[in-house]
Amino acid sequence: MSKLWGGRFSRQIDELVHHFNESLTFDRRLYDEDINGSVAWARGLVGAGVLTADEAETIVAGLEQVRDEFDSGTFVYEPADEDIHSAVERRLTELIGPVGGKLHTGRSRNDQVATDFRLWVMRACDELDGHLQQLQQALVGSAEAHLHVPLPGYTHLQHAQPITWGHWALSHFWPLARDRERLGQARGRTAVSPLGAAALAGCAFPIDRDGLAQALGFEGITPNSLDAVSDRDFVADFLYVAAMIGLHMSRISEQLILYSTAEFRFVRIDDGYSTGSSIMPQKKNADTLELTRGKSGRLLGNLAGMLATLKGLPSTYDKDLQEDKEPVFDAFDTLCVVLPVMAGLIDTLTINPQHMAVQLESGLLATDLADYLAKKGMPFREAHGVVGRIVRLAEERGVEITALSLGDLQQVNPTFQADVVSVLDVKASLASRAVPGGTAPEALAAQLQAAKEACGFNAA
Repeated sequence: MSKLWGGRFSRQIDELVHHFNESLTFDRRLYDEDINGSVAWARGLVGAGVLTADEAETIVAGLEQVRDEFDSGTFVYEPADEDIHSAVERRLTELIGPVGGKLHTGRSRNDQVATDFRLWVMRACDELDGHLQQLQQALVGSAEAHLHVPLPGYTHLQHAQPITWGHWALSHFWPLARDRERLGQARGRTAVSPLGAAALAGCAFPIDRDGLAQALGFEGITPNSLDAVSDRDFVADFLYVAAMIGLHMSRISEQLILYSTAEFRFVRIDDGYSTGSSIMPQKKNADTLELTRGKSGRLLGNLAGMLATLKGLPSTYDKDLQEDKEPVFDAFDTLCVVLPVMAGLIDTLTINPQHMAVQLESGLLATDLADYLAKKGMPFREAHGVVGRIVRLAEERGVEITALSLGDLQQVNPTFQADVVSVLDVKASLASRAVPGGTAPEALAAQLQAAKEACGFNAA
């Protein structure tokens, strides 16, 4: 097995060690980025006086031929290929001869792989952003279709105050907006070119690093060659964003799983996004949501594992960093399935307003009663206690608080007047919260418009 680095060794690498050392099984998906980097490097070597223009164009033409083989699935790997970089260079030299051996002048696999991986992560960020946008649009569509449908809001999984379906759906929209913002920030920190850092001390030839960065779509260059080849902060950034997306997917999944149960019956998951039981014919399981919830643990594990790998490394490149790609590829592949599936599930979700209405019991309006007293001038803490006694009175009688008479309320506190009936109403409760981000119709309309603008949703 002839190696790029084998000149100083007196014997071939052990076959088991070769398989332990190689990364081609997973880094082959970097072939496009590797060829793009090599094309830019070949042209950069002309400016550095290493290659003639003709030599560079011969190399570029050979690289494009290699790319065609990858694209068409005809590229043939050799047993000695240990990574995508050596595979591309080996095939290039087979195609164009010894001039291919000049391509690696002044460049190390250390800065080469860092360049390739950064380019790949930048593209991955762009693709995930598109998937997140589609899921946001599905949530906006659901919110708009049922903007004012009331249902109970929960804290501690207990009835709290009335909300609307539109308000609930948009509550899962905004975490995705933060995810997209984080994704953009991660992409920006990734878009810094290490090319020209070489192995660790910088390139010995007068290469134009800024020109190379611009040619490859980077936004700048790394300021220190030692840091350039060891920095995997961008990997941790990407995995953190992926973990947060997974966390948000898990939370919405958990809530929809509950809402779809016979006990709630707030929503019906479309048959296309459900599964059945192998023994119980009546079962309809929310396996899509459960699997999404489960995938979040995988995404969190990818982040934790990568941080553990990085924490003890000295500066410059160490082979440990070969472990950076598989968790990133796995996180990307996972989200590229989860996000479209969730968008489809939301798009086809049916809500059941009648079952939501059944749960709109009067206890949800207890805070409105306290607010009523506060508006009459009573300190809120006193009002809270008064309403607590009213709730207890209703429980003792086995009735809703709306079934208590005005006399019953006045017996607890004389501040109550006949106009109290106006606050013991779900619509009134929703309308009273007119601050931005609240449940009032005008607040919901403004929030919906802001969400549409944030995700480019054009529905009427």
